[in-house]
Amino acid sequence: MKKGFVFVSILIVLVFALHAEGSSESGAGDDYKLVLKLSHVFSPAEQLTKSMDLVAQRVLEKTNGAIEIQTFPQAQLPAYKEGVEQVVRGANFISVEDPSFIGDYVPDFKALYAPMLYRSFDEYVELTQKPIVEEMKAKAEEQGIKILALTYIYGFRNLITDKVIETPADLDGMKIRTPGSKSYIDTLSAMGAIATPLPWGETLSAVQQGVVDGLEGSEFTNIGTKVYEGPTKNVANTRHILGTCGVYISTEVWDSIPEEYRTIIAEEFAFGANEMTNLLKEQHSGVVSELEGFGVKFNEVDGDAFREALAPLYEEQPGMTPGVFQSIFSELDSMR
Repeated sequence: MKKGFVFVSILIVLVFALHAEGSSESGAGDDYKLVLKLSHVFSPAEQLTKSMDLVAQRVLEKTNGAIEIQTFPQAQLPAYKEGVEQVVRGANFISVEDPSFIGDYVPDFKALYAPMLYRSFDEYVELTQKPIVEEMKAKAEEQGIKILALTYIYGFRNLITDKVIETPADLDGMKIRTPGSKSYIDTLSAMGAIATPLPWGETLSAVQQGVVDGLEGSEFTNIGTKVYEGPTKNVANTRHILGTCGVYISTEVWDSIPEEYRTIIAEEFAFGANEMTNLLKEQHSGVVSELEGFGVKFNEVDGDAFREALAPLYEEQPGMTPGVFQSIFSELDSMR
């Protein structure tokens, strides 16, 4: 009887030991908990905010509460350049910004986000799956930035102003609000405007008070934040930048997360990007019609004149891989 009891006791100890070892190897114990703060500049009314909230909810549910992503819209926490800096410093932080801000660490990303490159959402999505972009992502990891997604597309960015714009000459002397990214400032300056960086929270009042003559953004920004209620009721379809955000987290933080949770996080951000892009494609014509109902007028522009003005921005900048622009042009040509 005693021998049998000892045998069973040893067996139980071994089972628990193996279970503990397995938990240690996966890194996911029952008491594991990580809170990540996610920051972006979009308003609660915009789809990107809704999509980020959905991803956070799904991650929380699928990790049984182990990974909590707290979302902060409208730059309540550091955003733009400062948001990416939080990632690089190793904070428990997720930055959602356009890829040009990663260009401060991997200059090739500036080429990916260059003006007037893409004709459709699908072209950009396909390009991000090519080896040239995978190489960029690997270089970002060397700088401490893990890229979870690059394709949270929120529309082509156009000029939203108080007068009709058809050529670069029409922008002469006009102050146009831009984000603080050098890529945006250089783009609007090359197009002929006086690029005026402002925080998004100050933009609408600046437009209403005449501090700036307009801004640049997508139809979804226009309707989501009611830009059309001001004097800016003319939209010039320059499509000068494809508005898209990436999702970035510290490689140090990422590597510390148990693998099973990393898989869930990566899958949910990828799913959310695809979901958002498809949704906006479906909604686009309806949003345009709704804006027209509010008196907003859309017009086409002289695309060749704008591309000629923007030509200097297709030249390689310091730190870029030689031939990166030509590689991107070749990839896009093969899709068309």
